[in-house]
Amino acid sequence: MLERRPRQDRTEVTFVLPADRPPGPVSVVGDFNDWQAGAHPLRPRGDGKRAVTVELPKEATHSFRYLAAGDYWFNDESVGDQDGPNSRLRT
Repeated sequence: MLERRPRQDRTEVTFVLPADRPPGPVSVVGDFNDWQAGAHPLRPRGDGKRAVTVELPKEATHSFRYLAAGDYWFNDESVGDQDGPNSRLRT
């Protein structure tokens, strides 16, 4: 699930997953972090989920996926747009 907060010159996007699915560490990777694993790890938050917030330019399109332990790549099913094997996010 994605949460968006528009700001004056950027959009804060929070990537949110359940605390235990999939198990183990998960990071969001995409063109905004040069597909670097571990650059944006999801952390536990107070509502029982885990999340990470990334600041992205306004009015841009980004491709991303999640990377979990064991080299398990997966998409965000709440995002209806795809870019090949990746989820696509518009800010």
